[in-house]
Amino acid sequence: MKETVVLYAGMGVGHLVPMVALAKLFLRHNLAVTIVTVDPPPTLGSSAKAISGFASANPSISFHLLPTIPIPAEISHNPFSRMFDVLRGGNSNLLEFLVSISKTVSLGGVVLDMFCTAALDVTNKLGIPTYFFMPSGASILAAFLQVTVLDKTLSTSFKDMGRTPIDIPGLPPVPATDLPSNVYDQSSESYKMRIVNWSRYLEADGILINTFEELESKAVKALRSGLWSSKMPSVYCIGPLITQGDNSSEPKHECLTWLDSQPKGSVMFLCFGSMGAFLPEQIKQLAIGLENSGQRFLWVVKFLDDPNKLIESQSEPNLDSILPEGFLDRTKDRGMVVKTWAPQAQVLQHEAVGGFVSHCGWNSTLEAITYGVPMICWPLYAEQRLNKVILVEEIKIAVVMDGYYEGLVRAEEVETKVRWLMESEGGKALKERMAAVKKKAAEALGEGGSSSQAFVHFLRDLEELRKVN
Repeated sequence: MKETVVLYAGMGVGHLVPMVALAKLFLRHNLAVTIVTVDPPPTLGSSAKAISGFASANPSISFHLLPTIPIPAEISHNPFSRMFDVLRGGNSNLLEFLVSISKTVSLGGVVLDMFCTAALDVTNKLGIPTYFFMPSGASILAAFLQVTVLDKTLSTSFKDMGRTPIDIPGLPPVPATDLPSNVYDQSSESYKMRIVNWSRYLEADGILINTFEELESKAVKALRSGLWSSKMPSVYCIGPLITQGDNSSEPKHECLTWLDSQPKGSVMFLCFGSMGAFLPEQIKQLAIGLENSGQRFLWVVKFLDDPNKLIESQSEPNLDSILPEGFLDRTKDRGMVVKTWAPQAQVLQHEAVGGFVSHCGWNSTLEAITYGVPMICWPLYAEQRLNKVILVEEIKIAVVMDGYYEGLVRAEEVETKVRWLMESEGGKALKERMAAVKKKAAEALGEGGSSSQAFVHFLRDLEELRKVN
């Protein structure tokens, strides 16, 4: 009977994508894999369509969608807190599924997404070896653990500290306002839930991180030093894990055909993730800056109706109504605007792309590193500001788009930074540093590389745990 590992993914495409990449790694080591996730309630966006697409593209991976346990809306109006409530409510269905599957397969272990800490109650009850998977980097894990320590001594909330630097082992100084916004206020429901969630990482048998040791060596060293706990779980850097953009069964996207006609390294790609939408004024400022830069560009536009409802209010943009009058005609010879979505991985590996304006989500960051595309950081939400600090101050493969903190990036800043990356000596040096990091990423995944060895080490440890249990 082939040994099976269950991967319990968090809700949302951004957490399914790296789980699928992790599943493929297990398959390469001759282990069967089942990815399980909870179908979110309508207000958080159903995963059924995404699961169907992943299952169709990856027939060797089993997928199972757990039904949603209804959570009364009045319990929490915060979407992230609701997400934790839904995941916690899914424990009974997860328990039933694991008991059921263990009757027909040899259940080797469970890997939990970083948001699925409540599921520890289920795996502990069943005595199953349990690991966490961090789709974010080692620096982010170090920051999360440090916040749980600081929580015990803080006399004021982070929101009241302004740009005061926070000392986090393994990281450069982090301004308090570059911590995730959901931990700004100590009294908030979101903050308290995060502290509980992050504290439970220490209960796992180990933590798999979607990074490679050479990329975040200082943070990895800090994690292994026992600073946060004398019982710190083993840490395995097994990345970069990305989903390759090479599905030949899909029709070629029009933007790829357009890129085929552009000179090598000439196009600035602008894309801001699954929830990276902008209000009309920001879209206009961005358009003016791109036009004035004189550079070639491929821009994925998402329109935000209501700044207070990030998830629910994205809508299909009417480009003529939200872009400056005549913009599309004036830039048609050197620019392309795509509504809502583009095949990002395929775009980043295209030789015509020379720069990437990104929200700094970790999936996007690892894709940029894998394909050697230097970045301009425009963080929007979650841990993206922390990623920005690491990319700019520590790894030095990106530059910041100033104005993100104030909530409006001006056209002049867009023009300046795009030109700087594409034309200046400083931009050339940034590209050279990114090329060096790209080489290290490939070496980490190659035979004998640090990430390949780390995964083999993890599998040995998992096997030893199974014998004990």
